[in-house]
Amino acid sequence: MSLDEADIAALFVTLKLAGLTTLILLLLGTPLAWWLARSKWRYKFLLEALIALPLVLPPTVLGFYLLITLGPNGPLGSLSQALGGPSLAFTFTGLVIGSVFYSMPFVIQPLQNAFAAIGSRPLEVAATLRASPLDRFFTIAVPLARSGFLTATVLGFAHTIGEFGVVLMIGGNIPGETQVLSIAIYDHVEALEYGQAHLLSGGLLLLSFLMLILVYAVNRRFSLVQQ
Repeated sequence: MSLDEADIAALFVTLKLAGLTTLILLLLGTPLAWWLARSKWRYKFLLEALIALPLVLPPTVLGFYLLITLGPNGPLGSLSQALGGPSLAFTFTGLVIGSVFYSMPFVIQPLQNAFAAIGSRPLEVAATLRASPLDRFFTIAVPLARSGFLTATVLGFAHTIGEFGVVLMIGGNIPGETQVLSIAIYDHVEALEYGQAHLLSGGLLLLSFLMLILVYAVNRRFSLVQQ
């Protein structure tokens, strides 16, 4: 039993989607997580609740509203068309946008917790040595939060790989473009091709397990070093 061309294409689409989504979330989520960890704003819990919403919201609900937003009559879809581009629904770009929203809490929350755990003392000491806020962030906060960055990267990547409801709603099932592994597995099961479904599912199971082992092992080592 081996992967056919459609399965290999779905694998590449999935890895590309997970990689881009994780990179975007790290770039956008790091400053947001830093602000959430440091801010004393009274109503920041509203933003935290909004970020955490995908944790409790059914994926099809989020996918439905994203489909409306990215479609030709939606704000983002119509804007894309006005700029000379296509509607964002049922495109790989639309998948990336949807995945960013769906995987957001799995990246931002670990980063926020890691930044909050640093405390203010190391930053205050660096400030007395005339380190600028930017220097304090990159030379103090980022190295001390490296376990949080690892956790955020692995969870964001793994969660995106396992998406189904959201990507199906906004991307459909276009082989080589929007078909990801989770949808390919569903197609194999519908066709009673359990051997192919086992092969893809087993691969995802093993990959997810190894990534979690990496996170727990590194975090355990980091905790021992801190002690």
